[in-house]
Amino acid sequence: MGKRRNHSPAFKAKVALEALKGDKTVAELSAQYEVHPNRVGSWKKQLLEASPEVFAGRIVSADAGHEEEIRRLHEKIGQLTMERDFSQSLQQNVSTDRRREMIDRACSELSIVQQCELLGIARSTFYHRPCGARVEKLSLMHRIDELFLDYPFYGSRQMARQLRREGRKVGRHRVRRLMALMGLQAIYRKPRTSDPGAEHKVYPYLLRDLAVTKADQVWCADITYIPMRKGFLYLMTIMDWYSRKVLSGPLSNTLETHFCLSALEEALACSGVPEIFNSDQGSPFTSLEFTDALKARGIRISMDGRGRWRDNVFIERFWRSLKYECVYLHAFDTGSQAREGIARWITFYNNARPHSAHGIKTPGEVYAQSIALPKGEENVEGNYEPVA
Repeated sequence: MGKRRNHSPAFKAKVALEALKGDKTVAELSAQYEVHPNRVGSWKKQLLEASPEVFAGRIVSADAGHEEEIRRLHEKIGQLTMERDFSQSLQQNVSTDRRREMIDRACSELSIVQQCELLGIARSTFYHRPCGARVEKLSLMHRIDELFLDYPFYGSRQMARQLRREGRKVGRHRVRRLMALMGLQAIYRKPRTSDPGAEHKVYPYLLRDLAVTKADQVWCADITYIPMRKGFLYLMTIMDWYSRKVLSGPLSNTLETHFCLSALEEALACSGVPEIFNSDQGSPFTSLEFTDALKARGIRISMDGRGRWRDNVFIERFWRSLKYECVYLHAFDTGSQAREGIARWITFYNNARPHSAHGIKTPGEVYAQSIALPKGEENVEGNYEPVA
């Protein structure tokens, strides 16, 4: 057995900052630093949550007279943090991965054996060294994504049959796990088999029979999977419903509410404020942080019906164009390459690519013309008509 590694705060901060930059996928960071992918996401989340505290109060001067006091305070904080984390873990039913992350190799009061016993996990589980995503797995995920764009009604069973016809040895259960990881779900009308969490409110769909006659009347948003050579990233896009202009499109290697909030802030900073914001019922969009941010600006919230892909059809069509015209033509190696390439294509889509809904006009031209029109001169039919 190799030498045990002690993850110092500086090491955790280094990995979290790398994850926050978004240039590398979680799989790449996991392989590079030899840590579990869940730890990468957890450390990134902890860094985002703790960053406001840096500016919350006065910063103590680290001169020679305070160094000893600061050292003792750090030791005390570490001890209290350890006691708090272990006491909370005994009271909550947490996952194995989460309990494994709570084990501290550098803890002098409790050995690894004792911590494993307290958390109810085997030592072999703790010492397991994860490996990065295999090339075969990434290739399979890439192919599933391509097939899903062509056949969005394929569930895991039909997808597995299609892959086996292509010569891939894969079972239905593995396909189901990968589709869940990628956020793909077959599009068809089905019974309501699950309810959202009690803490997340689901809002009604407000766009049915609504005439959308101007820009910034309705915005829509969604998140998709972007395949890479070594892993994958998530792309969130906010689009103006009337003009089809993309207002925001950030990439992230993890999926959390903060990622969605940053996309919303980016869109609001560069554009107006919509009357209605439409999304699916995903947990980032139903979280209190996200819905409160919309309510604070007086924006009405609309959500697609469960399994109703047509409720957000414009952004679903945008995904298809983006992946076939950009993502699949460039096998991006790093997050920075993907960010630059996708941003370049979105600029082309907004300002140079005529949209089928607008004749020879681009989404950017339609958006600019709509917000410049005097009040009362909107297109009452809800469709842009080229001006002679």
